[in-house]
Amino acid sequence: METAELVVLTEENLEREGCYCLRSKPKSSGYQGKNDWLTAKFIENLKYIKLMEDDKAAGFIEYIPIEYSSRVVFGENYHVIHCLWVNNTGKGYASRLIQTCIQDAQEHKKDGIVVVTNPDTSWTPSKEVFIKNGFEEVDRAPYGFELLVYKTGEAAIPYFPTNWSDRLRVFDDLTILRTQQCPFLDIATDNLATAATKLGIKANIIHLQSREQLLNLSPTPYGVYGVIYKQQLITYHRLTSHSAMKRLKELM
Repeated sequence: METAELVVLTEENLEREGCYCLRSKPKSSGYQGKNDWLTAKFIENLKYIKLMEDDKAAGFIEYIPIEYSSRVVFGENYHVIHCLWVNNTGKGYASRLIQTCIQDAQEHKKDGIVVVTNPDTSWTPSKEVFIKNGFEEVDRAPYGFELLVYKTGEAAIPYFPTNWSDRLRVFDDLTILRTQQCPFLDIATDNLATAATKLGIKANIIHLQSREQLLNLSPTPYGVYGVIYKQQLITYHRLTSHSAMKRLKELM
């Protein structure tokens, strides 16, 4: 009989337990960067909870108070879910992880939980499971982004900024804005830089160091990764070098 348990990562058990994503390459720069990022964020009350099925990683959820979040959304006294992923669907694992976050929010007297979704990409959690668990859509942004909220208190409803076009106009040169929140962003950055080099384009990389910088510069609500060239959004998620080259050529 299968058994599933939740394991909360902490600074003390992080090296032993490891995070879920890119766990097959624990020596990669992305994985190590993620662990460093987690260690810093634990101080800011980030929660990273793995779901283990028969001692094997089967899913996880990552969330944090909104004032430290890596998503471009404004609000007060909310948790923000960064990531939710499960290996095996149909077992209620995603709902179990979401309910754990809801319970945590209630215990810490938060006014709700926020999550950013997008039906056009797998790089954000799927909307449907949140709707099933009582979330409601409250805002939208360009490129298919949706803002979902689960209310547990009386604070104002969170919202996206509206100056997305203005953010793009700042960058004519090829610019990669990124953080260490996702371990796959090293691969994403390398693929983009490789494509740019082959086309003779210099890629400028901006490592976002604070939430304020992220809120002001990110071209999408995703926050942790964005590529801009000639005032146009190239991507907000990982591309292969071939796909990146094709997109860049369209703007050359």
